[in-house]
This record gives sequence, structure tokens and C-alpha cells, in this order.
Amino acid sequence: MKILVVNCGSSSLKYQLIDMETEEVMAKGYLERIGLDGSFLTHTVNGEKHRIEKNVSNHEEGMELVVEQLLHSDYGVIKDLNEIDAIGHRIVHGGERFTKSMLVTDEVIDGIKDAIQFAPLHNPAHLQGIYACQSKFPSKPNVVVFDTAFHQTLPQKAYMYAIPYEYYDKYKIRKYGAHGTSHRFVSKRVSEVMNKPIEDLKIIVCHLGQGASLCAVDGGKSVETTMGLTPLAGIPMGTRSGDLDPSIVTFLMKAENLSPDEMSNILNKKSGKLGLSGVSSDDRDIESAAKEGNERAKLAMDNFTYQVAGYIGKLAVQMKGVDAIAFAGGVGENGIDARKDICSYLGLLGVKLDEEKNNSKGKEVEISTADSKVKVFVIPTNEELMIARDTQEIVSK
Repeated sequence: MKILVVNCGSSSLKYQLIDMETEEVMAKGYLERIGLDGSFLTHTVNGEKHRIEKNVSNHEEGMELVVEQLLHSDYGVIKDLNEIDAIGHRIVHGGERFTKSMLVTDEVIDGIKDAIQFAPLHNPAHLQGIYACQSKFPSKPNVVVFDTAFHQTLPQKAYMYAIPYEYYDKYKIRKYGAHGTSHRFVSKRVSEVMNKPIEDLKIIVCHLGQGASLCAVDGGKSVETTMGLTPLAGIPMGTRSGDLDPSIVTFLMKAENLSPDEMSNILNKKSGKLGLSGVSSDDRDIESAAKEGNERAKLAMDNFTYQVAGYIGKLAVQMKGVDAIAFAGGVGENGIDARKDICSYLGLLGVKLDEEKNNSKGKEVEISTADSKVKVFVIPTNEELMIARDTQEIVSK
């Protein structure tokens, strides 16, 4: 079975074509600047990249361009669209309605629309991707995999906010979390590496990238996570503030005469590491500036690792223990210094870091010492493979 995995952003389209017999990625690509001047596609086959520059007005045109590459006479990986058996889609927010991956139906599409209020940038783009695939592959099944579904096992004491209960009744304001597909993949992989049933393990997954969240996985189920109603909550990220005193919002809105949209833009796009460092939202740029003596860049990195370590401690307490900690995501997989600094706070939990093993980027590796009470791993995440696996399972049924 060959499955096309699609992840649409407001102006982007990422994809992978996976042969599920071997779980091999046959081709992958990233189409950027959809609806803008200068749109281009980077298509990769066997490590060889092909750049296609072409103005693309919408996701349907984007899917047409993707299909052209998959069928290309020189570097195509299929000869006919019928070789693709199904399409799997990443959906950021499913609200309370969806607790698992689903075959796309009119009812499921209505549910994704209902959750737009919680993910106004993401869900509309995901819907465009579904419509584009339905148009291009009219006879093929589409499956949606929700980032929020994995967190639907959170207990009520974890997902409720201490505000008037009527707002939960009226607007379903509660913690939903994000990155659930990544947290599910990484925690499952940890149990395989440790050769222990996931039902017997307490795992903290640290998905650290431009967006970042931590998740406490107890017995294979998410019981606590750092992101909340939206992906703004939790630890500081590339441009997102993470948790802060709510009064800061009202104070700044009054002091700067800001509208709700302007305030949201500040917290989502101008804060986090970018806001503190004044340098960049990219860890590589910030670390380089810090090494050159930029104090604000150093502050941004110190603040980030301090907050991550603090949340690891919090999750360990709430889970009543921890057997393993796993780092994933762009920063988690490549941030040697960040991992070292985070682990330096965790001696109280019995964490001991092997600095030689930690000197690694982008590879699956255990970075704790043999006598560390808590195992620490780097596990490169693979959300696309998890989406493909869910799609295969649902379609096969």
C-alpha cells in the first residue's frame, strides 16, 4: 500500500509518499508561498532535491504541481495515480469531538470546521488540502489524524481552567494540547528502545522546535501536556510567548491601546526567543549570537532551558514519577547545548547525562549514563509515518 501524507499550512503544502510495505519514503516535498509571488516547490527523491519555481494560487493548484513531480518522466516514483491507495492528512485541532483518527466524511469535515475557532490559521488550510485531494483523487479514501486526539485522555482536573465553568459550557474553553501525533510516535518508540511494554512506563516527551510542547505519557496515554486551548501556551517557543501572567495581556492592551488581534499577533509572532533575544526565532542564530557575547541572546536560551526543565519537574510530580525523558523536534534532536543545559537541572530526578553520547545531532540515541535513574533519549520524531500508519489501519478496515 502506498500512502500520500499531506500537511497543509495557510500558504504551504508538505507531503511524503510512503510505501507501507517497507515504510520507506519514496518522495517528499515542501511547497512554499502558495497564493503569493515567488512560490516554489522543493521535491526530494533518494536524497536528490529538485526545485520547481512556479506561481501557485491555491492548494488545488499546489496538489496538481505535486502530482506532476510524483509522475515526472525523469525522477517520478509512480507511473499512475492509481498506485496511490489513500491520503492521510494532519489536522492541528479536532476540539472535543475527535478522540481518534477518522475516515473523511461530510460529518468529519463539519467537525473540523467547528474547531476553526481554536486553530484559525491551521484548520482552514487543512480543509483546503482535503478538498484538493478529493478533487485530484476522487476515488481514493482520505483519513484525518488530529494533533489533539492523543490528549483526549487527559483527566478533567488537568484540562479544566479555573475560570467560571459557564465558559466551558458555552465555548468549550479547556486545555486541548498539540503535537499529539509526535508525542504518540516518540513515546511508543521509547518503549520499543527500552524493550518494555508502554503500559508499564512513565515517559515525558519534549517536542522542541519552532513550536514546542511537553507531554506526560503514563501507560501509553497522555495525562498532561503544556499547550492549552491553543498552541500558544506552555514553554516559550520561537515566536510564541508560552505561559505568562494573564494580567500582562490586559495591561499591555490598555498601555499600548492594542486591539485583541494586535495583542494576539504580539504573543504569537513577536514573542518567545525572538522577543527576548531581538536576534531571531531560530536557535542556531541565537546560539551563535550568544557565543559572540550577545547577552539578550544568552538570556533567551537560558530562559528556554530553565522553563523546559521546570515543566519536566512539574510533569514528573503530576505523573508521580518518570522512567524516561525523550527529546524530539528540531531543537530536541539537534540542540546539543540545549539538552545539556536542561538536563543540568534534573539531578534531583536522578538524571545523569553522558556528554559524549549527547554530542550527536539528528540521531536516535540514549544520552544518559548507565547508572542514571531516569533514561534520557533523543528520538527523531516521524509524524508523517504515524499518520501513514493510522491511514493504513483505517483504510484496511
